[in-house]
Parts: sequence; structure tokens; C-alpha cells
Amino acid sequence: MKKIDLLSIILLIIGGLNWGLVGLFNLNVIDMIFVQAYAVARIIYVLVGLSALWRIFEWKAICKRWR
Repeated sequence: MKKIDLLSIILLIIGGLNWGLVGLFNLNVIDMIFVQAYAVARIIYVLVGLSALWRIFEWKAICKRWR
């Protein structure tokens, strides 16, 4: 489970940085990297969303695992 926790943190950092760049500079790095692969970009967005849900619903269990 710690691997899933770590993966979710990494995905949330990537998503947060991307949204910060979109808000500040109208620069979407994910779309720039995957210009020709729209499906891959959508998968990344879905994974970031699922990571957020994982963190919300598993918050107490995650805290216990990391003690």
C-alpha cells in the first residue's frame, strides 16, 4: 500500500504543478508533452483525479501506515 500512497503523492504533485502553471501562465505542460497523444493526457488527468480520491478516502489509514 505504501507504493500506492507514494504514486498518489507523485501524481498529485504533477497535477498541482500543472494546474499552477495553467493558472499563472496558461501553460498546460501535460498537453504540451502529449500533443499527439490526447488519450495519454486524458489518462494522466484521470489518474491524478483518482489519486486525489485515494488520498481523501484513505487519509486515516495512510496516516497509520506511515507511523
